[in-house]
Amino acid sequence: MWKEKITKYQQAAAYMEAVRRGGIVPGLDSIRRLTAELGNPQDDLRFIHIAGTNGKGSVLAFVSRILQCAGYRTGRYLSPVVFSELEKLQINSRPISKADFTRGIEGVREAAERLEAAGFPYPTPFEVETALAFWYFREKGCDIVVLETGMGGLWDATNIIRRPVAAVFTSISMDHAGMLGNTLAEIAEQKAGIIKNECYVISTEQKPDVMEMIEKTCEEKMAKLSVSYRANIKSIRYGIEKQQFSYKEYKNLDISLTGMYQIENAALAVEVIRAVQKQGFVVTEQVLRKGLWETKWPGRFSVISKHPLFIIDGAHNADAAQKLKESVIFYFTNKKIITIMGILRDKEYEKIAKITAPLASQIITVAAPGNPRAFPAYELAGVVKKYNPNVTAADSLQEAVEMSYLLAKRDSVILAFGSLSYLGELSKIAGNRAQIRRDTHGKSKND
Repeated sequence: MWKEKITKYQQAAAYMEAVRRGGIVPGLDSIRRLTAELGNPQDDLRFIHIAGTNGKGSVLAFVSRILQCAGYRTGRYLSPVVFSELEKLQINSRPISKADFTRGIEGVREAAERLEAAGFPYPTPFEVETALAFWYFREKGCDIVVLETGMGGLWDATNIIRRPVAAVFTSISMDHAGMLGNTLAEIAEQKAGIIKNECYVISTEQKPDVMEMIEKTCEEKMAKLSVSYRANIKSIRYGIEKQQFSYKEYKNLDISLTGMYQIENAALAVEVIRAVQKQGFVVTEQVLRKGLWETKWPGRFSVISKHPLFIIDGAHNADAAQKLKESVIFYFTNKKIITIMGILRDKEYEKIAKITAPLASQIITVAAPGNPRAFPAYELAGVVKKYNPNVTAADSLQEAVEMSYLLAKRDSVILAFGSLSYLGELSKIAGNRAQIRRDTHGKSKND
């Protein structure tokens, strides 16, 4: 596919762009061959493996920050990303450098070319990225890696790891239907595929069909299951700048991530830490509190600017849209809401529109630039119009931001949500726009 030696970051980025044209092929044979060519780096690492539909990234952020605060060299492998492809691989919250990315990609490319020459199919984009992740984390001597699955679990490329320190399940709902299954139970069965013999399993409270599948798999694998039940989350105080809750023996835990759903994600992270403590990881209560508070996670109900309040959120399926709706109703009762909406064509755009459209006084639709899966803004506007007639399609992200500010008053809320593939660029535009407003009109003491 790509015979040229890669020595520069631009070449490495171009190579990944070429590989992405290969699509998705379920199964573990190809990733096993690829990592074997690299010396099976995953076998020298310890992992916390996270599967689910929504909340994977936030739980990954909480858990990895806590372990980092505890002094462990902590790797993160995640997707999708907001600002840069380099964010997918992080150690102690710092993205992989361009030099390490280039060197690693060249090693993976050489291995892939050897496999192709031997008559095997060329690895998929996710297999290339996953092999790179394993190589990088071993190369840098990580003590622990918090690993997010891609689409599923059982046949996900990340699932070649041996028994994890913990297998973690965030909220599971209908997503990637057809690819993973046509019912919630079938999707849950695929996700539960990350459970290994006798490992620790930690799950958020799930719908009955999902919980039954996780429990059944744990029984078959003799795995130890813990559940972060909502009933154990007490003394909740919601807020835009700080939120607080108590969980089991931990009283008045503070988090800086906003969104009502983040408290459940944080409670799940606490339960994960309880499990890793049982396996020799030393995490004091002081460190736990520090890690929870210091956790940042861009693109998840993140405040970009104030007056008007500008928020971005990666709600890209019906379950996430419902959680977003609940947060908006709770935090912003009687506020004028202007939404910017961009969804990929293969997502539940009809359901998302039905859930979110009634919240807004005005909706602006956009398409993610350069993404072949992006739902065109004008087509999306046609869907949204069925649930709210006050919708306009924007020709660009810049136009969408300008329109939203023109429509907003000082105490309004602008909410951009949907695919993370466009929110990174949009947040930069919005941040620059807010800075210009401050420079022109003078910075408010509340900003």
